[in-house]
Amino acid sequence: MADESNRQQSLGARGEQMAHEYLARQGYTILATNWHCTYGELDIVAQMAETIVFVEVRARSAGASQAFASITPRKQQKLIRAAQIFLSEHGLDDAPCRFDAVAVSAMPNGALRLEYAEDVLGW
Repeated sequence: MADESNRQQSLGARGEQMAHEYLARQGYTILATNWHCTYGELDIVAQMAETIVFVEVRARSAGASQAFASITPRKQQKLIRAAQIFLSEHGLDDAPCRFDAVAVSAMPNGALRLEYAEDVLGW
């Protein structure tokens, strides 16, 4: 069981690094990673033009659909509350923002596959 937990943590860390690199290549400015508050953690906070983008990274060995599905209504509410605090603490209350998600899937050959979805709270 410890090996499974270590594998999942490793997959999660690799997934977050992969997402960070992807966003940078796409022209996003990374404002914060693994930002914590009382409501939880924001994996990546980025900016594209004037828009603040809160990016939730979900890594799963079972595939992207399961990764995206793991962003439950309860998780969405935590993300919204954490984002509100982030915006307030950084003087960005009036900035346009959106919530995106990255699904990182482990392929059978060990490679990782990244899928990016914009505006996931509009699903």
